[in-house]
Formats: sequence, structure tokens, C-alpha cells
Amino acid sequence: MVFKRRNPRSVWDWTRQMVYPTGGFRRAIQYVSLRLTRLPDKPHRIARGVFCGVFMSFTPFFGLHFLGAGVMAWLIRGNILAALLATFVGNPLTTPFVAITSVGFGHWLLGIESPLTFLSIVEAFSNAGTELWRNFLAIFSDAHTHWGSLKRFFDTIFLPYLVGGILPGLVVSLLFYWGTIPLVRAYQKIRATKLHERIERRHAEREARRLQAAEAQGAAGDDGPPQVG
Repeated sequence: MVFKRRNPRSVWDWTRQMVYPTGGFRRAIQYVSLRLTRLPDKPHRIARGVFCGVFMSFTPFFGLHFLGAGVMAWLIRGNILAALLATFVGNPLTTPFVAITSVGFGHWLLGIESPLTFLSIVEAFSNAGTELWRNFLAIFSDAHTHWGSLKRFFDTIFLPYLVGGILPGLVVSLLFYWGTIPLVRAYQKIRATKLHERIERRHAEREARRLQAAEAQGAAGDDGPPQVG
């Protein structure tokens, strides 16, 4: 295959890339920005996709951000690839701030008073996942199911995260949307100008070669043997 990697990544490589990309987050951000501006689509469609990807990063549906962003972009006719790239906003550096902001705002909206730290949020997700897995295994054994951790997780973390992330997600997504349109337009204009200049230069070079060939042919005709009458 043309785009197949020469050395396929292992599971560990993929996991490490998700936590800390090669070259650091600055290089990763530059790469994502460059890919977004180079997408062959209209600026407003790319911006819609970016909106979807950023908004999904403010939801508690971890593991489904790609799918959710793609579906949202499809529904509002945004660029799906831009949506997938924009989910990079939800990276290990920003996720703690997003989680604390969303859950804290959700607690305030829902009137929940509970100690809140990022570690407590991570622990709640971990306990809920463990309990859900144990309940799944209980289907195939005589073990009893327990839903206490899942109920507390839903009431104190998941629901506040879902509700509290809507407003911050909309604000940040709109900022990215409004910022993406002029950025993509400027890049596409520069790229179109460079392409036009390249075409004009190639046309001028071809014309110069044609004139040189015509002059050389004319000179060869003038230096030919005289005609005998």
C-alpha cells in the first residue's frame, strides 16, 4: 500500500503517542494546524468540523470522541476529517482543566456539594469501569452484580460532566470556529497565489524554450547551402 507505514506501530507506541506525542505537544499542535489548513474543502465546512471536534472534547464520552465528532460533523455538513483532527484539543494537558471546569460547573448547576479534584474524577471513572466489567462477568458466573459505584458515578461525576460541559464547550468551540475560518481562508489564498505564480512561471519557461527553438531553427536555415537556380 502507498500510505502504509514501513515500520508498523505497536500497541505500546500508540498508547505512548496518545499520552505524549513524539516531538512534544507543540510539534503535534503545529502538525494538526497544518493538516487543518491544507484540507481541500471550503473554510466554513472545515470550521464546522473543528467546532464538532472541540465540542466533543468537553463531553465525558471518553473513547467515543472520534465517533461523536464524526457523527456531529456529518449531521451539520462539516468536514469530518477536520472534526477528527480537532478532538486533539482533548489531550492529556488540557483534559484535567476541562474535567475540573465541566464537573465543577455541573455541580453548581445541579446543586451538588461534593469535594472535587481531578484525581477524584479519574478514580470515579476507574471505579465505574471496574464495576461495569465485573457486572458483565457476573452474567457468566454465580457472582452478584453491584451498581452502587455506577450510580454514585452517574450522579456525582458523569451527569454533572455532561451538563456542565455544554456551556464551556460551546464557548470554546465557537472561538475555534471563528478563528478557523480566517486562518483557512488566508492559507488557501496564499496557496492559490503560489499555485498561480507557479503555473505562470512554467508557462513563461515553456514559451522561452519555444522561442529559443524557433530562433535556433531559423539560424540553421540561414546558414544552409545556397540554392542553385
